[in-house]
Amino acid sequence: MKIGNAILPSRIVAAPLAGFSDVGFRRLCAEAGAGLTYTEMISAKGLVYGSAKTEDLLHTTDAEKVRAVQIFGRDPEIMLAAAKHPALEKFDVIDVNMGCPVPKIVGNGEGSALLKEPDTAAAVVKKLTESGKPITVKFRIGFEKNSRTGVDFARKMQDAGASALTVHGRTREQYYSGSADREYIAEVVSAVEIPVIANGDVFSAEDVGEMLRVTGAAGVMIARGALGCPWIFADAEGRPRPWKTRREAAEEHISTMLAFHSETYVAANMKKHLAYYVKGLSGGKTFKQAVFESKDMDGLYKALDGCPLMDLPL
Repeated sequence: MKIGNAILPSRIVAAPLAGFSDVGFRRLCAEAGAGLTYTEMISAKGLVYGSAKTEDLLHTTDAEKVRAVQIFGRDPEIMLAAAKHPALEKFDVIDVNMGCPVPKIVGNGEGSALLKEPDTAAAVVKKLTESGKPITVKFRIGFEKNSRTGVDFARKMQDAGASALTVHGRTREQYYSGSADREYIAEVVSAVEIPVIANGDVFSAEDVGEMLRVTGAAGVMIARGALGCPWIFADAEGRPRPWKTRREAAEEHISTMLAFHSETYVAANMKKHLAYYVKGLSGGKTFKQAVFESKDMDGLYKALDGCPLMDLPL
């Protein structure tokens, strides 16, 4: 799969997940075979105006062979200034978030609010092409629950210069309820000539195959299905899993985070990740309780050491 001049080693990619797509998580996804990894969404204004918290989300590792940074905003000039920021030089692809449904983002006219302003969205993409990097757009199939505008929106993004599109098969008003509309994603795929990556309700290797079959998309993006389960990318490609147990993956995740962040930050940040590592496992509730009650890294390691579930074969 190719996006502009970026050649992806796999057409299965790891989604930008707010609060989850940290440097440790992305490393695991890449090692498992994700063809492209995305940062969580980054505020263009925050980057341009020097927010240290924003730049702290941009750490990467050599495991990420092809890297995408996702930015959000609505002012074409500020978006371009962000794209040209030195902190983004290491990224191969710049993705624009036009699908986030969170009220705070939508209320500022950003994220999925741009579905209602296709001309503004197109102006953003057109200006971003001046960065010289491939520009991609992630969006939903429409804003209102019963309105499907994704086909026209996709054509407009293509005409503005987008190199690829990612389509989440829900409207903004659906948030994450109901089912992703794979048939409509297929309509978007047929409407444009650039690669389309299909997204929504992918939780297994079988889901990946079904998404590709129904939509005819060039690639598939895995989001929540990779939380606590980064080996899903290996499964989707029929590759060996890089880890034998959940503990091996979790400890690599932690060690990577500690290479870039303080122990205080990592101890707080890893709680939600570790909860996902035992999701659906009998007896996981006790482990999750110990994790969320931990106060520091010592407490986190103690919870890990006391959880035999983490040593079960994958």
